Amino acid sequence: MKKQYFLIFFTIISFFAIQSMGAQTSSNTTPKIEGLTIYPNPVSAYDNEVSIASKSNLTKTVKIFNVLGKQVLSARLIGKTLNISKLSKGVYILHITENQVSETRKLIVK
Repeated sequence: MKKQYFLIFFTIISFFAIQSMGAQTSSNTTPKIEGLTIYPNPVSAYDNEVSIASKSNLTKTVKIFNVLGKQVLSARLIGKTLNISKLSKGVYILHITENQVSETRKLIVK
């Protein structure tokens, strides 16, 4: 059991370390989704929705991955509200694409 927790913890730390190194080396050249916000975060497991908004509010493609890298949800978001009722408690990685620009964010479900 301790090995599983260590593996999950190590995977999360490695992912964010790689993300932060990539952000440091390519922050000037990589376009970002302007004004991207995810609310609420962390979100309660009893809440069924999370709001994902940006300055331009165009159609977004959202892919959600668990900490092991398995895709658990994929959705095309026309408005701002994403239904997350199928997600259990845990840490998730959101890959959001809008107007051919992508960003990755963390989502915590309590």
